[in-house]
Amino acid sequence: MDENLLNRVREALVDVSPIAEKRMFGGVCFMVDDKLCICVNSHEMLCRINPDEFEAALEMDGVRPMEQRARTAKGYVFVHEDVLGNKKDFDAWVNKALAYNKIAKASKKRSKLQ
Repeated sequence: MDENLLNRVREALVDVSPIAEKRMFGGVCFMVDDKLCICVNSHEMLCRINPDEFEAALEMDGVRPMEQRARTAKGYVFVHEDVLGNKKDFDAWVNKALAYNKIAKASKKRSKLQ
């Protein structure tokens, strides 16, 4: 876990409410308004962004798609810490995730009996 990146995200989200931290995807995820917004793992930040911006985001340096079970999760991108070094770039990604969070739908709650 990249503690420096994790602390940068915590600081960036200090005034966001409601927020909760949850262990998921091999890291720590920040749930804003009960919706996944940003996660931090070893050397990357996972951002949930507007699916309309997904393809353009993949063209950027240090960005890759999130893949689960051989399926690309459109609207979820991993951003490598190497391209998050300056505050402007870091803030841009945080702001993209927060902007989409306002209109994103929460995932369906799973039954604990499954």
